[in-house]
Formats: sequence, C-alpha cells, structure tokens
Amino acid sequence: MDLTRLPEISPPLPWHADAWTRLHQQLGDQRLPHALMLAGLDYSGADRLALALARLLLCHSPSGGLNCGTCHGCQLSASGTHGDFMWLAPEEGSRVIKIDQVRQAVDLAQQTANFGAHKVIVFEPADAMNVAAANALLKSLEEPSAGTHLILVCGRPHGVPATIRSRCQMLKLASPTAEQSLVWLDQLTGDRQSSSDLLELADGKPLLAEAMYRNPDDKDQHVARLTCRSLFQGKVSAAEATGLLAGASAPETIEHLLAATQSFIRRLNGQALTSPVSREAFLLLDELGRLRMSVEGGANPNPQLLAEVMVGKVDQLLGLARADDTIGA
Repeated sequence: MDLTRLPEISPPLPWHADAWTRLHQQLGDQRLPHALMLAGLDYSGADRLALALARLLLCHSPSGGLNCGTCHGCQLSASGTHGDFMWLAPEEGSRVIKIDQVRQAVDLAQQTANFGAHKVIVFEPADAMNVAAANALLKSLEEPSAGTHLILVCGRPHGVPATIRSRCQMLKLASPTAEQSLVWLDQLTGDRQSSSDLLELADGKPLLAEAMYRNPDDKDQHVARLTCRSLFQGKVSAAEATGLLAGASAPETIEHLLAATQSFIRRLNGQALTSPVSREAFLLLDELGRLRMSVEGGANPNPQLLAEVMVGKVDQLLGLARADDTIGA
C-alpha cells in the first residue's frame, strides 16, 4: 500500500460495515483496545479497515464517522509524513518484518504524541514478523503507553505467536459475498461482465481483482496466474507452463498454484471427492502449503526448479484425473 499519496478520506470497504460500527462504538465509549488484531482473508481489505481506523484516530475533526480529510492531521497522514503514524510491512526484497523495524515502532510507542491525542502503529501483515521482531513487540503490548494504538492486520492469525495474539483483542472480519464484490468492482470497471471476469480470474478476491485492473502491465503476475489456471484446465502442457512461469518468483508460483489447486478441488463432484484424485489433490495442496510456510520462514528455493517440480506434480494429478471418469471438474 502506497501511504505517500492517499486520498483525503479513507473509508472502510462496504462489507466491513458491521466491524466499522463496532469499532466506532468502542471508540465512542472509550473502550477501543490498545492492541487490536484485524483478522481477514488475504485481498479482502483488512488493511483498508486498518487505514480507515488509523486516519480516524489521527484526525482532529472527524466528520460523518470518517476522517475529515482537511485538518492538519489528515494532510500529514495523506502524504505519509505524520510523525505519530507508522505502517510496518516487509521491506522491498524481504518477506518478513524485521526486528529493527519493530524497535523503531517501540520507540514511537514510548514517546508522547506530537500532533494530537493518538499514535498509531500498523503491522501488515502481522504474521510476517520474525521471532525476534515479535519478541521485541511484547514490551509495548505488556506496558502500553497512553494514546498508543497497535493495529495488527493478519490473514493467518495462528502465524502470529500466541504471546502476541493473547494480548490483542481480535476482530474477525467478514469476507465479501460475490455480489458485494461485483457491486464494488462495477464502480471501478463500469461494466458487470468485466467485473465478473476480473473476479473469476482473481479467484473471488476483490482487492486482487482491483490490483489486476489498475496494473494491467504487470504481465509476469497475470501470466503466472493465467498459466496455473490454464494448466489445470488442460489448455497448456506442463512444459509450456514451466516456461511461462520463468518470470515468476518462487513465492508467486506457489501462491498461484495454491489458488489453482483449491479451484480444482472445489470443482470436484461428490463422487470424486472420495476418489484417489481427491486424495492426491489434497496432498498437493498440503505440500504447497508447507512450501509457502517454508518460504515465509526465510527459505529461498530456486524458482525455475520449484516450477519444474511442482508443475510436474500437477501434471501427474491431471493424468490421474483424466483416467478417472468420475471427475466432473
């Protein structure tokens, strides 16, 4: 998320209306927790909710339940120069939030607010903190300073150490329905068919669909996603898929194969769910999940070799599926 060119006002997404109402009520009752974990699926907008709440807390004159967009606090937060606001995410080229980043956040948490009554620190995604970083955060969670709000955005809460989770109030966020996603995307595309095509390509994830629409030139990402889907649909061979994935990183290849495998499993008919094909599909899904966890833990597999091996396993699965006339995928 680019925090240097924000719009004047940052609203939550429509499907988070209930969560927003709850946060507003807590804020009005002065019961907003010092440490809040927003748990929502990837690309469903938990980071947007965190941003809306952060800017509301930093605003000097909230209006209509949102930040006003015109006060000094809003101007600073919109330009990314607010001294009481920090957004921690993995640095470029890294997949983890490092201890030095967290130490800077802890330093801010211990200071007095300079521009208003609140300081806000967002960790996104919180499960990207390595062990040392998480340990460094504990002090701020155990000894909160006045006016400091820690917001942890997380797609996989159990990827965050229990010592951190237990000190946060968790708010589980609703995922959008297909109709909610389409209505929201219609405002972007202006066309229902385009919205539907985008959402289908993005595996039902509206913010991923938005990113694909806004960045049509990000060819490597689009090619990788289409390649993995086309492989499962029999539109490209294993050799062609391996070549097309040459421009993708190992994490990207893993994510796209995971999404395509999940989509394949969802399309299995009732009888096929008890077949050897289903068993092999779930084994592949588990292996991809372990690979993702390994990469998130710092492993750095060779992208080309990983693509060759995993595409080969997908090809074996599809060969088994073709030989089984109970498959209705």
